[in-house]
Amino acid sequence: MRGTASAVAALAITASLAVAPAARAASPACDARPIQTALKALASVGTGVAVTVRSPLCGVWKGGVGLADRRTGRKVTGDEHSRIGSDTKTWTATVVLQLAGEGRINLDDTVERYLPGLIRTKRYDGRKITIRQLLQHTSGLPDYLDAPFWADEEAHRWDHIEPLQTVRQALALPAPERAPSGFAYANTNYNLAGLIVAKVTGRGIGAEIDQRIIKRLGLRETSWPGDRTTIPKPDLRSYVKRDGALVDRTEWNTSEADASGELISTGADATAFWTVLMTGKLLAPAQLAEMKQTIVDDYGQDYGLGIEGYRIAPDLLAWGHSGGMASGHTFRNAVTDDGQRAVTLLIGTDTFDSDAVQTVINNLIRDLR
Repeated sequence: MRGTASAVAALAITASLAVAPAARAASPACDARPIQTALKALASVGTGVAVTVRSPLCGVWKGGVGLADRRTGRKVTGDEHSRIGSDTKTWTATVVLQLAGEGRINLDDTVERYLPGLIRTKRYDGRKITIRQLLQHTSGLPDYLDAPFWADEEAHRWDHIEPLQTVRQALALPAPERAPSGFAYANTNYNLAGLIVAKVTGRGIGAEIDQRIIKRLGLRETSWPGDRTTIPKPDLRSYVKRDGALVDRTEWNTSEADASGELISTGADATAFWTVLMTGKLLAPAQLAEMKQTIVDDYGQDYGLGIEGYRIAPDLLAWGHSGGMASGHTFRNAVTDDGQRAVTLLIGTDTFDSDAVQTVINNLIRDLR
């Protein structure tokens, strides 16, 4: 299986570069070997991986390895739609920072100012939690997914769940362990940020992302599903392990994820968003600088306002935000600080060697030209 996937990958590279813009495809400086190396390594994931790569000399390349649908044998082409999970947090943070740039939100205002009375328990006080802390996961709030309600996520696979319900679930939990920086990752933070956006604008976070980012950038393959359980075609089917076997769990109502993880996109659209974000076309310089102000998270890595910082090499800084869903969909990406090089992976399972995949991303973005 691994050998077959590698052969398909090599063919995919040849085909994709052949249909790229003529000037780029013909350029002798465009070197596809780093992409070929990455695809061979990604074949070991064991299921479909859609890959999008952006580099100055080769432009945008799409392809992948494995099967997008194990039942039908449909191969990954690189055009598949997938849930991007917590990468949604970056899109949400971008909207919040845009509103801050417009003077409609102050990052150091408290949750209480916008959602009075919502967080008032013995453990948690919205008068002491700022919007900045929500975006940087330093609020001290627990993750709603730790509530007993979510012990069996599949039991709620088809349920419509409001973000306010997830916040209330979290408020009943004890405080989480925190890194020395105060960091404690919690999806609750971003569902709260989404509620604040709705209070300020009169529209839900999905509508604001659609208007301010998706439509503005012409991202035709990115959508906010709401209660829709399916993914637009072509879809990257997703698989989770049950009793030792991979089972399809693609269809899922992800309404509970809301501002913390609801978006569906393609590798090309997600890459376009991140490239535009890093090159300062979505945020004013002051707000982009705020986003890139990092602290050390619980993994010893950098975390800004909705973005993860990766030190690929002493002279190479990249940004991104990983994501994963109960359905099995997994998202990984990295974009250089200048936005010139980008790698985006849509992975159709959550059962793979995470460190090995991260190494593939690091090596590829380092070697792209």
